[in-house]
Amino acid sequence: MTNAHKIIIRPVITEKNTRVNEINKYTFEVGRDTNKIEVKKAIEEIFGVNVQGVNIVNVKGKLKRRRTRHGITEGYTRDWKKAIVTLTPDSKPIEIFEGV
Repeated sequence: MTNAHKIIIRPVITEKNTRVNEINKYTFEVGRDTNKIEVKKAIEEIFGVNVQGVNIVNVKGKLKRRRTRHGITEGYTRDWKKAIVTLTPDSKPIEIFEGV
């Protein structure tokens, strides 16, 4: 297994995700080649919590258009992988906003 900090890239902090945090679900951006078992072990190692389940979603990049003096340029944002981690009810919450 690779380093746990290479598997978990960053937490995804949005308004919807902060509401879901109250029911012990946390969202993270993970490496493109990771699986559910590696994500579970990495979260347990980094945060010291008990993981009940992991759901993984491949997120496709969005089409973006930009206007330049030569016309319209199109491109896509990058593709990425999202993991939604559910903690056990007796587990302590993850403090994502520690440094904020």
